[in-house]
Amino acid sequence: MSAAEQVHGIHAVQALLERHPQRVLRLRIAAGREDARVTRLLALAAAARCPIERVETARLPGRQAGVHQGVVAEVRPQAPWDEDELARALQDATQPLLLALDGVQDPHNLGACLRTADACGALAVIVPRDRAAQLNATVRKVAAGAAETTPVVVVTNLARTLRWLQQQAGCWVVGADAAADHDADAVDLTGPLVLVMGAEGAGLRQLTRQHCDRLVRLPSLGAVESLNVSVAAGMLLYEAVRQRRGGARSGASR
Repeated sequence: MSAAEQVHGIHAVQALLERHPQRVLRLRIAAGREDARVTRLLALAAAARCPIERVETARLPGRQAGVHQGVVAEVRPQAPWDEDELARALQDATQPLLLALDGVQDPHNLGACLRTADACGALAVIVPRDRAAQLNATVRKVAAGAAETTPVVVVTNLARTLRWLQQQAGCWVVGADAAADHDADAVDLTGPLVLVMGAEGAGLRQLTRQHCDRLVRLPSLGAVESLNVSVAAGMLLYEAVRQRRGGARSGASR
C-alpha cells in the first residue's frame, strides 16, 4: 500500500469523511478547538471509527496553522480513476464540471490544476495515460490535499473520452485557445461542462480541437502572449463558477 498522505483544513477533511471515510486513517485536531465545525468532524470520525488525536497546534504536521486550521487527517492515497469510475460518478451528478488536460507534462502544473479544480467544485480532472504528468509525490504535494479529494481520471484516448462525454453524458466541451474568436465570458459555461486545456507551449492538439464544441480565449491586456496552463485553467474554471452562481453575461451563447 502507498504511504499515507496528509490532508489539511476543515473543508477538505470533512469532504473526505463524508465521501470516503474508509480512507481516513487518523484525525488530528488542535487542542482547544471546540467550535461547531470541529464538532461535526468529530461526529463523522466517530461514525467512521476513525482514531482521533488531540495535539498542540505546534505539533500538527506539515503546514502553518492558518492553512491547516487546526485539523489534519492522515489518509490512504486516492488511486486514479478509469473511464468506468468516471461514468458511475456522472450518473449522480446533475451539473458536472470537469477539467481535461491535453498532455500537460509538468507535475507542478497538474498539482496546481488539481488544487484549483477542487476549489471550484470540479467532479474530476481528466488526463491521458501517455505523454502526460501522472499522480506522483510531487503532484500530491503541490495539490495540497486536493489530490485526495478531486479524482484524477486516466484515459487511454482523450479524444474518444471527450466524444463519449458529449454523446453519452450530455457534456458541452469547451477548449481554451489564445487564438479563439470568443472570449470565455461570452460563452455559456453552465450545465454539464468539460473545460479542456492544452499542453505547455504546444496548446491543444488538432484532434482534441476537433472534439471541442467551442474554443474560447482569456483576454490578455499585457505584453505576455500566453499564461501558464495552471493559471489559465484557474481563470477559466472560476469563470464557469461565476456563471453558475448567477453571473452569466447577458447574451452568452453556445
